[in-house]
Amino acid sequence: MRKNFGAKPLTYPQPVFIIATYDENGTPDAMNAAWGGISEMNEISLCLSAGHKTVKNLLKRGAFTVSMADAEHVVACDYVGLVSGNKVADKFARAGFHATRSAFVDAPLIDELAVAVECKLKDYNPETCILRGEIVNVSVDERVLDENGKVDAAKVAPIIFDPFNNAYLKVGEKVGNAFSDGKQLK
Repeated sequence: MRKNFGAKPLTYPQPVFIIATYDENGTPDAMNAAWGGISEMNEISLCLSAGHKTVKNLLKRGAFTVSMADAEHVVACDYVGLVSGNKVADKFARAGFHATRSAFVDAPLIDELAVAVECKLKDYNPETCILRGEIVNVSVDERVLDENGKVDAAKVAPIIFDPFNNAYLKVGEKVGNAFSDGKQLK
């Protein structure tokens, strides 16, 4: 037996992306977004409505960063999704975030979040709300690297959105090896 939920955007996993931009005054802004992912080798696509302050900023600046939300900062990451930058001018600071200017795009990196994708705006369709960004760089804070310089997912502790239960889940244990385990069935 299966239970039908209807035509809804319910999938696992849904990333918890924190999109960051600078406004017209150079003040950092951030928002929480779960509808997005990699759409080409050097492209990320997101579904963001035009009314968001962050969308207005990135359309003006032509750049944005996408940080991976983590378990340590779940409260701050949720907060930037609860309040609007159109109404709360200092929501970035109120979340406890600190910004470092990207060396690659005109957008802030969020110091507290270890993994970020730095993007130039490719295009935005206000009718479909689809935003595409060219990935210019991926930067990772050294605090989440292992002794061999590789990203340690346990140190990053990324979270995903559970749309069935309106919850955040910490990404868990390793269960297999990509591009390898399936060879058993060849």
